[in-house]
Amino acid sequence: MCINTERPKPVVKVKPDQPVFRGETVTLTCDIQGGGNIQWTYSWFKDRKTHNPDRTTTTAEFSFRADVSDSGKYSCRGERSDSQRSDISAAVTLTVSDLPTSTLIVTPNNPVFTGETVNLTCVIKPYSNWRYEWYKGSRSSVKLQMSERYTVKGNTLSIVGAVTSDQDQYWCRGLRDRRPNSSQSSSAVSLTVIRLKPKPELASDTAGAALTGNTVNLTCGMDPSTGYWDFYWYKHSLNPEREKTETNSYRLKIDSVSDGGHYWCRAGRGKPVYYTNYSDALWVNVTESPKAVLTVRPDERVFRGERVTLRCDIKWGGNTEWTYRWEREGTNNQYTNTVLQTSTQELNISSVDHFHSGKYTCTGQIKTQSSQRSDAVTLTVSDEAQAAVQVSPQPWLTEGESVTLICEVSGSSTGWTFSWFRDHDRLSDSSRGAGGSYTLSPAALQHTGVYTCRAERGRPAYYTRHSSTQPLWVTGVSSSVSLVINPSRGQHFSSDSLCLSCEDQSNSAGWAVRRYTDKDTKTCSNQTGSACVIESLSTSDTGVYWCQSESGEKRHPRNITVHDGEVILVSSVDPVIEGETLTLHCLHRSTNSSILSADFYKNGSLVQNQTTGEMSITTVSKSHEGFYYCKTERGQSLHSWISVRAPQISSLLVIGLSVGLSFILLFLISLVLLWRHKNNKDQHRNTQQTSVPTQSGESHTDNSPLQPGSDHIYDDVTPMHKRDKG
Repeated sequence: MCINTERPKPVVKVKPDQPVFRGETVTLTCDIQGGGNIQWTYSWFKDRKTHNPDRTTTTAEFSFRADVSDSGKYSCRGERSDSQRSDISAAVTLTVSDLPTSTLIVTPNNPVFTGETVNLTCVIKPYSNWRYEWYKGSRSSVKLQMSERYTVKGNTLSIVGAVTSDQDQYWCRGLRDRRPNSSQSSSAVSLTVIRLKPKPELASDTAGAALTGNTVNLTCGMDPSTGYWDFYWYKHSLNPEREKTETNSYRLKIDSVSDGGHYWCRAGRGKPVYYTNYSDALWVNVTESPKAVLTVRPDERVFRGERVTLRCDIKWGGNTEWTYRWEREGTNNQYTNTVLQTSTQELNISSVDHFHSGKYTCTGQIKTQSSQRSDAVTLTVSDEAQAAVQVSPQPWLTEGESVTLICEVSGSSTGWTFSWFRDHDRLSDSSRGAGGSYTLSPAALQHTGVYTCRAERGRPAYYTRHSSTQPLWVTGVSSSVSLVINPSRGQHFSSDSLCLSCEDQSNSAGWAVRRYTDKDTKTCSNQTGSACVIESLSTSDTGVYWCQSESGEKRHPRNITVHDGEVILVSSVDPVIEGETLTLHCLHRSTNSSILSADFYKNGSLVQNQTTGEMSITTVSKSHEGFYYCKTERGQSLHSWISVRAPQISSLLVIGLSVGLSFILLFLISLVLLWRHKNNKDQHRNTQQTSVPTQSGESHTDNSPLQPGSDHIYDDVTPMHKRDKG
């Protein structure tokens, strides 16, 4: 006989199929193969805890209502009445899941208003083919049935025209034919129904008048707790033409004054749209925007290192507090480079440089409103300023004449004041040059010198560089000191010798020859006493020479020109006196004599063509003054300035005029004395005359005519020359 010693092994079966949902009945079966009809008891183990059965049953089936906590690995073992045991079965995993979750969504958000349509949407995931149920109330829930007020479309139940009695709690759930057969009930949602229709409040971000060219932001205020709304905007009237926004703000662009007026708003939501009441009308006042005016001090053309002030002026009524936005032109002619924003209307650049150059604009701002942008002003920054000096009519003059020095700043003419210097010393009367000119009238000998000017402007002051030098040469009408030139002419050939000496009618000691060449004043390099000798002239010796005393007095300046060419111009006299004869000679270097044929020019124009090599003007006048030169086939001379003076009045003529005037004065005095004497005689005679009685006893008061033989009242007047002879 063979005995089977293997123990039977059970198998655990689960019903229903996986997955299992909470609340469902689960049946576990412990099937022992080959167990026969023997009575078994069954031990159940969870999560492999085989030493301690979870429970013991006398039947092979074990049922329970599933919960999520029942999830785990299950196994079983059988035991016979004779204490024989089977093996432990393989573990079977049981997974218990929650039922699908239901979520109730109410639109619009709480609260709602009477008359609105309220949508209750039941959302269940992830399964489909649900039948939805909606319930009202928390304790004694009422299932909502379709009616005129309750309509269902898909997973949404709509309450049409909400009333205050609809205020309550609502929840939903889902049912279906397949597992899972139901969902969890949703959480309850409270619905609040308000009787009064809401009214929004319309507001503007602009206090006071809005300016054209700006925008005004309108806000349609609703209580945030009322949820989401669309907003509708109305201009000038409550007509159907409106604009809709999803937010409660509306940007109103002010293009013209006509954009001002009344505005309204209201909110709406849902389908069909539920509208709130209209807001109160808001008046938007629009005025023309003022235009900013940008000015630059001291000028639009400035120099490195100057202080520049940009000023933004806006003509606007009231005491409006403006702030100012300053911009400089960026790329593509767009004003993208904001320089600064200030609370004052001036922008100061303490020390301007090249990178400050550009086109500037300014704009005034009042909170959210802006003025019109100013016209662009171009700021040009140049290198250091340079003063330049000119003389009018010319630098050579005779004492008593007038001359004007003119100082200008290259590239700029605004806001400058000027200072003048003579021989490096600032002139005390520089204030006369505040307008850029310095006039000497009448010119005197002490005005001879080398002049420069300098300009300044701004606070702190910005100074230009000194101008180039401008000499003024004032010659005396009659001077005791003379500069004697040998050879006596203004133009000289190079390599020739030249002697200059100062001769004083009283004493030549203390006088020295000075010269001005190449913008510099020097003493003659070869000075002996009051004489200067230049052995070999060169063009660098060209200049003005004069006599100067130890105290600085300057006398008799003369222009000396040294020419490398073959031809020079020689004047017979210098200076020329009006009415005299002037002869100009054209000399050649080799012969040192007049050239046979020469053309003579004045101020660049041909005046004479002479075959004798000389030109004569018999009666010189002031109109003959100017620059002269001659031109021959051998070359051209340099230019010489020919000055013309008025003739001097001789001393004898002056004495004669004085004596004549004295006699005239004495004669006038005699006539006055004679008239006074006659007047006194008449008065005396009238007082001495008495009335002559007539035979009738009457007297005549009338004056009697002169009778023959009467004394004549003029008999006492004797001419002075007759008295002298007597």
